[in-house]
Amino acid sequence: MPELPEVENLRRGLQRALRGRRIKKVVVTKPKLVSGKGNVRVASTKKAAEFARKLAGDSVLAVERLAKNLIFKMKSGAVVVAHLKMSGQFAYKDGKKKALTGGHPIELSEHELPNKHTHIIFDLDRGALYYNDTRMFGYVLWYPSAAAARAAHFQELGVEPLGPAFTLKYFREGLAKSGVMLKTALMDQAIVNGLGNIYADEVCFAAGVRPDRRANTLIAVETQRLHVAIKRVLAQAIATGGSSVSTYRLLDMTRGNYAREHKVYGRAGRPCVKCGRPLSKMLIQSRTTVFCKNCQK
Repeated sequence: MPELPEVENLRRGLQRALRGRRIKKVVVTKPKLVSGKGNVRVASTKKAAEFARKLAGDSVLAVERLAKNLIFKMKSGAVVVAHLKMSGQFAYKDGKKKALTGGHPIELSEHELPNKHTHIIFDLDRGALYYNDTRMFGYVLWYPSAAAARAAHFQELGVEPLGPAFTLKYFREGLAKSGVMLKTALMDQAIVNGLGNIYADEVCFAAGVRPDRRANTLIAVETQRLHVAIKRVLAQAIATGGSSVSTYRLLDMTRGNYAREHKVYGRAGRPCVKCGRPLSKMLIQSRTTVFCKNCQK
């Protein structure tokens, strides 16, 4: 599943392609993707019809991001919240040009649009945007305003780790209230949003703290190191296009390069880049977690 840096880079590509585009018509073939509230998916043909009707004639002002969600801001004031989850993909095709596909790669989309995995089509004044999803865990939801989206979808979301609200005080208080393992706390979107399996491992290593420590046992200097590491690791990952492993691409179909910079993620058994000892692994919340027993305390 894409994390903050991957979603941010896809956002930038979609912003370049879609800003100012007017939606002429929307076709929804899988109502559950545009129905429901929050993460609850209940198919509703009525919701699908409303989704298509309310977006027809509207224009894209900007594409923003909140946590791991893409936020399409519309001229009408409405917003569309999209999450790719495990297998979602956006594809933009402008005339006869080759389609730009970003998100999880779907081979069929490279030469056929729409295809059997296409579940939403946005017919634009120039080209078309397709939402494709092989497993259909993702969602694309319409809300009348940003405030309505926050109230219905983001009420338990923490702050953006690269924004001004992510202060050391805020972060320290969030960890102090949590008795779970540190990695679990870092992936808790109510504490800090956008972190997942990859960057939780990388941040813990950068800060020299074991991911299986209880979050509320960290001393002040450890919390400060983590706070700095979160900002630095995420910024570096965004700058290099994110960690586009085999199941993710940017909108121009290229891979991000941050996977080359991974210090621990996916490197279990290999030498630690600091001390040279073999990296260890364990399961935390059913996630493979890699760390250095020597460098992380």
